[in-house]
Amino acid sequence: MDQDELATAANKSDDTIVCYAPNMITTNGVWQGDNPLDYSLPLFILQLTLVVVTTRLLVFVLKPFRQPRVISEIVGGVILGPSVLGRSITFANSVFPLRSVMVLETMANVGLLYFLFLVGVEMDISVIRRTGKKALGIAVAGMVLPFIIGACFSFLLHKQTQEMSQGTFILFLGVALSVTAFPVLARILAELKLINTELGRIAMSSALVNDMCAWILLAVAIALAENESTSLASLWVILSGVAYVVFCVFLVRPAIMWMIRRTPEGETFSEFYICLILTGVMISGFITDAIGTHSVFGAFVFGLVIPNGPLGLTLIEKLEDFVSGLLLPLFFAISGLKTDIGTIKGAYTWGILLLVIILSCAGKIAGTLLVAFFYQMSIREGITLGLLMNTKGLVEMIVLNVGKDQKVLDDESFAIMVIVAVVMTGIITPIVTSIYKPARRFLPYKRRTIQRSKPDAELRVLVCVHTPRNVPTIINLLEASNPTKKSPICVYVLHLVELTGRASAMLIVHNTRKTGRPALNRTQAQSDHIISAFENYEQHAGSVSVQPLTAISPYSTMHEDICNLAEDKRVAFIIIPFHKHQTVDGGMEATNPAFRMVNQNLLANAPCSVGILVDRGLSGSTRLAANQMSHQVAVLFFGGPDDREALAYAWRMSEHPGISLTVLRFVPVDEIDPVRPSADPNNPRPLSVETDNDREKQLDEEFISNFRMKNANDETIVYNEKVVSNGEETVSAIRTMDNLHDLFIVGRGQGMISPLTAGLTDWSECPELGAIGDLLASSDFAATVSVLVVQQYVGLGPQNEGVTTPDSPGHGEEQYSNVELINRRSPQQKGQPVFNSQH
Repeated sequence: MDQDELATAANKSDDTIVCYAPNMITTNGVWQGDNPLDYSLPLFILQLTLVVVTTRLLVFVLKPFRQPRVISEIVGGVILGPSVLGRSITFANSVFPLRSVMVLETMANVGLLYFLFLVGVEMDISVIRRTGKKALGIAVAGMVLPFIIGACFSFLLHKQTQEMSQGTFILFLGVALSVTAFPVLARILAELKLINTELGRIAMSSALVNDMCAWILLAVAIALAENESTSLASLWVILSGVAYVVFCVFLVRPAIMWMIRRTPEGETFSEFYICLILTGVMISGFITDAIGTHSVFGAFVFGLVIPNGPLGLTLIEKLEDFVSGLLLPLFFAISGLKTDIGTIKGAYTWGILLLVIILSCAGKIAGTLLVAFFYQMSIREGITLGLLMNTKGLVEMIVLNVGKDQKVLDDESFAIMVIVAVVMTGIITPIVTSIYKPARRFLPYKRRTIQRSKPDAELRVLVCVHTPRNVPTIINLLEASNPTKKSPICVYVLHLVELTGRASAMLIVHNTRKTGRPALNRTQAQSDHIISAFENYEQHAGSVSVQPLTAISPYSTMHEDICNLAEDKRVAFIIIPFHKHQTVDGGMEATNPAFRMVNQNLLANAPCSVGILVDRGLSGSTRLAANQMSHQVAVLFFGGPDDREALAYAWRMSEHPGISLTVLRFVPVDEIDPVRPSADPNNPRPLSVETDNDREKQLDEEFISNFRMKNANDETIVYNEKVVSNGEETVSAIRTMDNLHDLFIVGRGQGMISPLTAGLTDWSECPELGAIGDLLASSDFAATVSVLVVQQYVGLGPQNEGVTTPDSPGHGEEQYSNVELINRRSPQQKGQPVFNSQH
């Protein structure tokens, strides 16, 4: 035998006898002259570390390509295995010697056992029961065609020498090609921001159905594979498998329900119960293995019978990190270690490989397209759905591993199938991103600001909530916004959840579900809490409609979700909480620094007006009944579009019988001197800044005079002007009025250079609030008053013409393009030379 053959022989466990020495588990130490790699425990620790480090590195490398974690795990295994590093005989023999394979495989299977138990716990069968005909059709069509393709191919790949019956081989190949990995798909959908779309929901439901079918087929396939001739034994295996499922449903489930009933609500489950369940996983694995199906099947079914709720939540929190972070990568790595790309020899086999990839992909897509046509979906959506259904992952790898262990697949077929799985899952994200851009309806909707919303039309507000802490103040703020029959408020409540490595597939699905069912985890519980608070408000308040939604995405791109939603729902105003909350002693403390980044990105890109709410409680009245609410609202008006928007919002509030409004306008002693043009290339401002400034002043005057004229006889509205000459006087003027009010509404004042706020920005902590907003929100400011900092949406079109009425017909001619949504806040008027010509 030459060296290559020796190397491959060293990693084959077919006909080698491995001797086991009990004293070979731990070493006596390097100083005794022992090599730690000759002993099984240190070797196992080294292997585990290598696997975890490699997969983590790959996750990091593949992140920019938006690849799911499964891919890094399999590729990591392939790299450590005989295809890449294992080519060096010394590496293969010292780090992954044959004698260690048994320990590795056993541990990997324990990890797999618990992981599938978790998948079972998270999976909700009632979701499957509720799937519509469309999802069911797509799932079935997406399984049948690839299955047939797999069957046809099995004749090409199946060699006469294999002792396997053709039927079993067909089953294995068919299952391997037709499954859809539900957890992987959930992650991909969240990455692509398709979760909340109709397409995403259909894909999720079909994948769930598909997953369940794959499990049943897998159980059958294993039963048939155990014995060469399809005899009575196979039938017994299948029957006892069914009996086991029945046993779980009718005996194990009631026992677990009893445990849940014994534990009072809100209490933690006793250690004994948790231990019992974790042992139950092992026992069920043992039973199904003894029956003759795979042990993971038992664990999965056992997980399925555990009801959703606090118990499932506890189990997931206890196991998730350890199992999916440490043990599961082992299983994928083992699949990679068994894959020797070198066994795929000859152009013929590579050709077949390519053909399998293309055809099975095409099979899924064709099947899905047929159903999509039947339900009158567009071709593009059909193809996207088909591609999404091609995600492969865990079930696929289990099928292949079992197939290899049962000698259904030889090394060559196994390597081919692993590559197929990796390639098919890997190409999905890039292709879907390029072909499916959800119809971004950039219809130029006009009412992007409160100032320009019609007083007798519906006001649409998007409320973003991170935690339930901000909910009471926001609800009070909405109630104060004066919803009436003539001008109702439509509230979209968006719960912002960070997409972390842990966000399980089910969390993502459950967020699209209806409430009223037990929560799966902390985020879910928070979501339910927030939604029920708003729904309760909707029932008690008149003229308010609430629509709860959830956005799951990394903080870095969360603002995109918010902006897209605002655009889709044609919202006029977005309310988002400030990133700091008030502590017991009255100081301000950051809740989560990432929220600040979300807020800054949102201010820069919002397609409508934005209000940042500094929440210090909005007391006044705790009762929600409209006639009992009373608030003192103050507006500090300096001038500019943001201040006009703040006043427009307060004006709307002042129509509420319980609101008294104070408007304090700050007027400079001398008129503003000409301002130098800004030299910042990122913020192209018009050349004629003086005329621009005069224009703004004229608009301010028109708006204020209109406001005063309309509210001259209203006793609940107080209008004062304060003449000040510099920043210090402004601050002292604000400090004198702080105790009487519940809420300050101020403009962000972006792009307005005024001597009244001069010097205030030099030491501001949070420039995104503007000079005055930052002053009111700072910890050293004595007031414990909530502040709403408003930024008006300023489009790039000829927009602010004739603001005498809040929405005059002259506004409609703006054309919005993609570029214009990047709202860099440069108010430009007609007839002025502009640097950036985007029209």
